[in-house]
Amino acid sequence: MSLDGKVAVITGAASGIGLAIAEEFSSAGAKVVIADIAKDRAEEAAARIVERGGAAIGLAADVADRAAVQAAFAEAEAALGPVDILVNNAGISIDRGVRRITDEEWQRTVAINQTGVFLCSQAAATSMIARRTGRIINVASRAWLGWFGQLAYASSKGGVVSATRSLAIELAKYGITVNCLAPGLIDTPLLRREAPEVMERLLKAQPMGSLGAAEDVAWAARFFAEPEAAAITGQVLYVCGGKSLYAQPAA
Repeated sequence: MSLDGKVAVITGAASGIGLAIAEEFSSAGAKVVIADIAKDRAEEAAARIVERGGAAIGLAADVADRAAVQAAFAEAEAALGPVDILVNNAGISIDRGVRRITDEEWQRTVAINQTGVFLCSQAAATSMIARRTGRIINVASRAWLGWFGQLAYASSKGGVVSATRSLAIELAKYGITVNCLAPGLIDTPLLRREAPEVMERLLKAQPMGSLGAAEDVAWAARFFAEPEAAAITGQVLYVCGGKSLYAQPAA
């Protein structure tokens, strides 16, 4: 129970990677806050963790809205205590080529993927600095290195990587580490919505030829959260089946 008693806020955690991280942290003894735009689903996910003997709450959180973020952190601290670990997982992907993406799609992608990291990190850091301890784990994407039709998504996730490095430098003197996960193709309900021909092309681009599991990313997140990772900060850990090294371009 290496995270015993720690309070962890995970955004976008009602399903997929975020939920897997919440469950992994709970298994290590953490009290988890499942924050999601879908409050009902967040509460249902938290209830399942509680049924298994964990401590969890689900609450609504629009990470792109400052007031909503502040309210979510206040509710989390009132229920479980000061936040020790923040996982900035909430995000969206809108795949459009440069000639097709709209202003609205660009702004929405940046607001959730990039501004959301800023707002949640600011809220968490305020409490962490006072206690001179904490972990911030940002979920970017292998796509920050660039990929077809992902101008907005890759740009926003590149911003997450840069924010990770800057935050790590700024917060190091307070004993707070800031690290980044860069998943590749992960088997989630969202990915499974893709058409079969799209999935075929994506798998052909994978050096390992297979999808990763949400649990793979959750384990990597736990690695950064562990007490033994106290000297690791400002780093990017790829969970991508080798795609960060090489990807066969789509035909």
